[in-house]
Amino acid sequence: MGKRRLYIRTFGCQMNVHDSEQLAAILAREGYEGTDRPEEADLIVVNTCSIREKAAQKVYSELGRFRRLKSRSPGLRIAVGGCLAQQRGRELLAVAPHVDLVFGTHQLASVPKLLSHCEPDGGPVLETAFCDRIESLAILAPPLPGAVSAYVTIMQGCDNFCAYCVVPHLRGREQSRPGQEILAEIRSLAESGIREVTLLGQNVNSYGAGTPGGLDFPGLIREIGQVEGIERIRFTTSHPKDLSADLIRCFREVDSLCEHIHLPVQAGSNRVLARMNRGYTREAYLDSVQRLRNDCPDISITSDMIVGFPGETEADFRETLDLMEKIRFDNLFSFKYSPREGTAALTMKEPVAEEVRSERLKILQALQDSHTQERNRLSIGRVEEILVEGVSRTSSRHLTGRTRGNKIVNFAGEERLIGRTVRCRIAQAFLHSLRGELQLPEA
Repeated sequence: MGKRRLYIRTFGCQMNVHDSEQLAAILAREGYEGTDRPEEADLIVVNTCSIREKAAQKVYSELGRFRRLKSRSPGLRIAVGGCLAQQRGRELLAVAPHVDLVFGTHQLASVPKLLSHCEPDGGPVLETAFCDRIESLAILAPPLPGAVSAYVTIMQGCDNFCAYCVVPHLRGREQSRPGQEILAEIRSLAESGIREVTLLGQNVNSYGAGTPGGLDFPGLIREIGQVEGIERIRFTTSHPKDLSADLIRCFREVDSLCEHIHLPVQAGSNRVLARMNRGYTREAYLDSVQRLRNDCPDISITSDMIVGFPGETEADFRETLDLMEKIRFDNLFSFKYSPREGTAALTMKEPVAEEVRSERLKILQALQDSHTQERNRLSIGRVEEILVEGVSRTSSRHLTGRTRGNKIVNFAGEERLIGRTVRCRIAQAFLHSLRGELQLPEA
């Protein structure tokens, strides 16, 4: 019998992308090979996100499309996993009765067994229980041929319970992987040609908490910094309240740690930060940014911002804009507040009207665009090290890669350079990327 075809549709963040990579590795052992054409698939998996309602609506729309495929091919099996599956498992089965399997965020490793219980006439299978140990965290997803970078999950879950966030309810409490297990995975990736690793977790800088005798996050970074073949280390996401002096020193002391940090602030008003249960003040955040820039002057700082949180006044919003003016982030992911089931914010009074949220987001994003362009223009004339990732999406005649500060650079060059680190002089700066000129080594 030939191999069965697997199509995975992924919504959401980098952690979801890596979950899908791990699931593909799990199912490859069961005889599945990937396809990018859902109409060819024997199994379709929808890996969902539940951070915002818009993402949930996209999932339901996609499931409607796959229902038509199943009506033409009754042998097709459809599975739904991820955060939306964890949150709305039974509702998903009611809305989409053609789905065969709904599995939760702790059940990735169990998918082959759960699929075996999906009998043609036996009804759908639902499994969303949390586990004491998440087995899928240790699954190595082999990098694609020619890949130069890879994700590595170091922990899952969150203990912070921010008022707007569903992660602790859907991913569970924090679980850190053993340090030696992580290092073994990274050594294996290095041996397969990976040059850059991105460490993943909902709150990576609390890695190791509650694990006596194990590595903390700065200690883990220093150990990875000794792995031969790994030229670049990145991580996401960090919580400002857990940004330690030791982690800040790592940017100066660990050569392979890239000069970039994603440090979500969410709001610039102390009143709103307290209502969000973020655990820090704007003053503490500003101090953290100053300490980062003192130790690593070239560091690129990106962040997240929510506008229209319940109770946010015009004065609160102006404080957010003032914080942005003071920091001038390299980039910002910004969103209107979206009520999420099970969160503390859902019951808060003083909701902000939709039209006000929309207008505030428009103002904030325009300000950030000006800051991003300003920060990008500072790169013009500089020679940057670029890890070449592949052919540019905008032109087949150009290659693309990233600076150590995580800025996209497109430049003319031969495909033989893919996978190598090259030097480019930055000639032009745009809102979302830079244009570089390849610098040939001196004879």
